Order: sequence, then C-alpha cells, then structure tokens
Amino acid sequence: MSTRLTPFQTIGPFFHHALLFKGGETLTAEGTVGQQIVIEGTVRDGAGTPVSEALIEIWQADAVGRYNHPGDGRDRPLDAAFDGFGRTPTDEAGCFSFATIKPGPVPDLSGRMQAPHVLVSILARGILTRLITRIYFDDEPANEQDPILAFVPVERRPTLLARHQGNGQYHIDIRLQGEGETVFFDV
Repeated sequence: MSTRLTPFQTIGPFFHHALLFKGGETLTAEGTVGQQIVIEGTVRDGAGTPVSEALIEIWQADAVGRYNHPGDGRDRPLDAAFDGFGRTPTDEAGCFSFATIKPGPVPDLSGRMQAPHVLVSILARGILTRLITRIYFDDEPANEQDPILAFVPVERRPTLLARHQGNGQYHIDIRLQGEGETVFFDV
C-alpha cells in the first residue's frame, strides 16, 4: 500500500463540450410572468484577471416566489413558462449574462421571508468543488430583513449585491479570492 498522496490535478475546461445547452443564458419564454431583467457580470481570479471558460449556473424562484421544483409545494401559482434554471460560460473577458425575471421573495426553512435573490454555482479550471453564492439586488428594500444577509458581515455584503444599471440591467462582479472576494456559502 502506497503512502504517497495523489498529485494535485486541475479540472476542465470541459464545460463547453459537456455541460452547456442551447439557450441556457435565457430563462424567460413567451408568457413568462414578471419584471424582465438582465443580470450580467464578470468573474475574476485573486489577481483581478478575468476568468474565461468558467461555468455559471443560476437557479431562482419565479415572480411570485415559487420554485419550479417538487420540494416547493406551497399553495402559490407556478409559472409554467419559467423553470428558473440557467447555465452559461464566461467569455474570454470573463463576462456572462442571463436574461431572466426578478424573483419573488421565498421563505427560509423556518418560514422567515428572504429578499429576492438568485442562487449561483460556479465551476472553473482549478476549482475542484463548485462555489456557491447568491445574487441580491441593490435596489431591493427587503435586503434589510433577509436572514441570510444578516449572517454576512456588513462590510462583505456588497459582494452579493448586483448593482442596478437602469432599464432592468443589473451588474455584479464575482471575485474568486483575494481583496473583495465574493462571499461563498458552504452548503
């Protein structure tokens, strides 16, 4: 039996070949209910260099705050034209974009209401375990009462806030490490 450690290996980039699907950056369809928005951003490494070929996945509730998932059995209408899941790669400049709707508030496991947010998963070369974070909206008054944001130190909360740019456009920078590192959750 060998006592040597397995050598470190990086992962990918295989995302473009194995995990993408046509239209993954567009969550809306004809008949989708809610405020149409675009969330765009940039993924950067610890040195501030854009990360190309990262894979960004999002999952969110519909406009009334219901997830298209069997585990969400709340008595709320489900928007059949919105499944709430998207996936897209970053481009050479580390940029990504999703056309979606602003989600409604959802309860946490104890029933407390959470501010509208989008769940985010990031995979990239050299990251062996996906990173999990959230995107909140800087113009959302409910952020003040959000139970998850309350756990995040005040000085780190801006890393989770997409800035409203006007006309339904929001921008967020995701920093994988270093100064201004995005808050990631251990789930």
